[in-house]
Amino acid sequence: MKTAAIFLIDGFEETEALTTVDILRRGGIVVTTASLMPRQEVISKNKIPVRADAMFNEVKDQKFDMIILPGGTLEIKNHDGLQELVKKYNAEGKLIGAICAAPAALGRAGVLHGKTAVCYPGLESHLEGAKVGHNIVETDGNITTAKGPAVTPFFALKLLELLEGKAMSDEVAEAFLIPLVYRA
Repeated sequence: MKTAAIFLIDGFEETEALTTVDILRRGGIVVTTASLMPRQEVISKNKIPVRADAMFNEVKDQKFDMIILPGGTLEIKNHDGLQELVKKYNAEGKLIGAICAAPAALGRAGVLHGKTAVCYPGLESHLEGAKVGHNIVETDGNITTAKGPAVTPFFALKLLELLEGKAMSDEVAEAFLIPLVYRA
């Protein structure tokens, strides 16, 4: 069974985090939400408290098949432990997903050099070393990035496809009522 970790920090975009958790779990992925805060409860961008499954220090040494960073705030790029984890996963060629403001954390970690990436419009200067893409979701090698909240289902379905294949991604998309013509 494939596994993924989604890292939450105060100000995270709840749509990007929780829709991604939902879609991945529908596809059979074991998803762990991990708090980057000094407490298990993390407060979203729209002031919704969410209790993470675990604390960062409890999961940082686990071997996930993918790590995922939701956006909502640029603060995610300032967590030193997450920066080290991103560098480690990239060096091992493991899958990394980031959406909205979160690709800025990948830029800061130096893992976007020569890769095509996207982020929330206006934050492109944070994609250090990347070629800015034009699609709503871009996958280049082991890194998948996406533009923002409205494209979260397409981002999550792409992550599911990378983990479990196109057939599973299509099955979940159909159950989610996303027509084939709209998939990224």
